[in-house]
Amino acid sequence: MDSSVERKAGRRQAPTGLSRACLWTACAAGLLHAAFSLYWALGGRWLLDTVGQWAVQESTEAPLRAGLLLGAVAAFKAAAALVPTAAAYGRVPWPGLWRTVSWIGAVVLVLYGGANTVVSNAVLAGLIRPETGYNRMATIGHAWLWDPLFLLWGAALLGYLVLSRAVPRRTG
Repeated sequence: MDSSVERKAGRRQAPTGLSRACLWTACAAGLLHAAFSLYWALGGRWLLDTVGQWAVQESTEAPLRAGLLLGAVAAFKAAAALVPTAAAYGRVPWPGLWRTVSWIGAVVLVLYGGANTVVSNAVLAGLIRPETGYNRMATIGHAWLWDPLFLLWGAALLGYLVLSRAVPRRTG
C-alpha cells in the first residue's frame, strides 16, 4: 500500500510514491490546459481551430473580449491545477475544504473529459452523424487532445485523492 495513507495523529502527511505521481500528473495536465488558454488569450493562434470555429471567430472579431475571457479561463484552470497540490503539501488554509472541492472537480473532469472523448471519437468514426454536420478540426482536437487531457487530469487527481484518503486507525 502507498505510504501516503499512513497518518500521524489524524493529520495528512505530504504525498509519497504513487499518490505523489498522480498528484503531479494532474497538476501538469491542468497547467498544460491553462498554458494554452493563456497563449490564446495573448493572441496566439496555434491549435485554436482545434477548440472550435467559435474561438477562431471570437478571436478575430473581438480580440479584447476573447483575450479577457480566455485569460479568466487560464487563471481558473491554473488555480484548479495548483490548489490541490498546494493543499496536499499544507501550503493553503483549509486543506479539507480544498480536498472536497478537488473531489468534485476530479469527478467533473473525468465525466466531462470522458464523455466528450467518446462522443468526439464516435463522430469521427461515423458512429454518430450530427444532422448539422461538424467541424472536423475541432472534433479532432476534442477527441484526441483537449478532452483526453481533461480526462487524464481528472483521473490522475482522482487517483491521488483515493490513494491519499485518511484511513481510520484501529486500536486494540
